Amino acid sequence: MIVTEKKPLDEILTNLGSEKKVFLIGCGECSTTCKTGGEKELLEMKEKLIAAGKEVTGYAIPKAPCIGSQVVIVQAKNRKELETSDSILALSCGLGVQSIKENLRQKKDVHAGCNTLFISTLDKSGNILSEKCSACGDCILDLTAGICPITRCAKGLLNGPCGGANKGKCEVDKDKDCAWILIYNELKERNKLDNLKKIQKPKDYSKQIKPKIKALA
Repeated sequence: MIVTEKKPLDEILTNLGSEKKVFLIGCGECSTTCKTGGEKELLEMKEKLIAAGKEVTGYAIPKAPCIGSQVVIVQAKNRKELETSDSILALSCGLGVQSIKENLRQKKDVHAGCNTLFISTLDKSGNILSEKCSACGDCILDLTAGICPITRCAKGLLNGPCGGANKGKCEVDKDKDCAWILIYNELKERNKLDNLKKIQKPKDYSKQIKPKIKALA
């Protein structure tokens, strides 16, 4: 899941500038879960824009605006509303904003209504979003008991721990558990402590060269 936060209304209005007619596009997956781009948030944004003197021509919530085909469906169902709009405000992650821009026939500005923060998991309570993966392109979770040290260690150590932990807590952030102590405890429980003897080479940052494109077979 991609975690987003709402941009301040003043910033959104500044970006919209003199554009009067705005069409809103949300996200039925991540942004709905984050409460930044579901129907409730779109309706709230509509009221705020109207109060600021804007006209909202309509809104749509594709399941995932980062998928081009979903944007095409939105376009087909809302053709007239989109044609009469000066611009589009996307309450989604940055992927959604760019996908909307690339897949709409109309050449209109697509404004970001949210800031994109990180990739996360959602706990079973449905309330806690936690960053657990950095998309580094070279996963070592098999060796670290399913705990990512690149993301969860404040120093991103591949061969930890650093030695600065105190009572299981990280020396950089004393409110967080030391990732390498968590890894050690998990490996010990599974009788796989030998994994810690496997020295990891320095990260191959060529695997993080951006942007990346992958074709689906």
